Amino acid sequence: MMDRLRKLTADLMLIPGLSGHEDRVRRALAKELAALGLSPKSDRLGNLFATLAGDAKLPSVMLFAHMDQLGLVVRKIESDGMIRVERLGGVPERALAAQSVLFCVGEGRDVAGVIANKSHHATSQDEKYQVVPYAELYIDAGFSSAAALLAAGINIGTPAVYEPKVLHLANGRIAGTSIDDRAGCAVIIEVARALLQQKARPTVHVVFSVLEEFNLQGAVTAARALAPDIAIQLDLILATDTPDMAARGNVALGGGPAMSMYSFHGRGTLNGTIPHPALVSLFSKAAAQEKLNLQRSAHVGALTDSSYVQLLHNGIAAIDLGFPCRYTHSSLEVCDPRDLAGLAQLLIAGISRIDHSFTLDRDAHTR
Repeated sequence: MMDRLRKLTADLMLIPGLSGHEDRVRRALAKELAALGLSPKSDRLGNLFATLAGDAKLPSVMLFAHMDQLGLVVRKIESDGMIRVERLGGVPERALAAQSVLFCVGEGRDVAGVIANKSHHATSQDEKYQVVPYAELYIDAGFSSAAALLAAGINIGTPAVYEPKVLHLANGRIAGTSIDDRAGCAVIIEVARALLQQKARPTVHVVFSVLEEFNLQGAVTAARALAPDIAIQLDLILATDTPDMAARGNVALGGGPAMSMYSFHGRGTLNGTIPHPALVSLFSKAAAQEKLNLQRSAHVGALTDSSYVQLLHNGIAAIDLGFPCRYTHSSLEVCDPRDLAGLAQLLIAGISRIDHSFTLDRDAHTR
């Protein structure tokens, strides 16, 4: 399982898919689903989904992760061939200068570029310690005129992402672009593979959503159509085992899958997720059954699709599960495939425990 997860995660990380431009990722995942014998479908937004039909008398499950990644959009082409961009998603300005990027023109036609960083020998003492606002940055793709850029397919609105890359670190760990949330997508494929072998299970809708990094609305559209009773969202969980994160929690890379007990954006978007107690109980018991170390997280500053999905219909029981991840939203995020395997194992065990004795009555799980 872990070898498959490592390979699929790495393969997906190398496919560019800016939010709103996820089509290449969707096509790759559709092939994975078809290889399992499923019949994937897509809606007009680009969400990809497939249904594993199960016992209709049990609560239905939507298991989902987002396909898209954050990045940049061309907003201005200078006459000298330099390119100005807007950020799409939570792109940290301090992580931009001197990065390599890829303009997503089309498969086989993508164009590389470099976010300019003023020559060190020409910077003043004050400039050396300043973060340049993104609006002042420009990208050099090697062209010397606007006409040459247009001829190469780069125009206003062209998407760009951090140059896709995968680095293999010590102890089997992976670094690179868009681990958020291609790793979650890979886990769903592995879970679907296992659940297809089980006869007694609830109906499970696997969903790969769009637009999470833009406005968190892609999964909402899918959930509105599928009307699940339970929503299980997979995404990164902030690893806090580095010196700069030590005060934020107790989530360690390589320490096993994690469960979010509280998330709140706190920056303009006043929303978040407090998990349904039935699902906290379900996955806590599943972790104990599988002898998995289930880590817990509670933090302000992040937001997932579940925060809006949970509000649909008469309310959907929701939970965020995930894998520890370091250096989030940078061009070199880090995860541990052992955590991905543990997350898949947790999901398979937890979903398998949804039987006729399982209830979403909150009073049965609270004191």
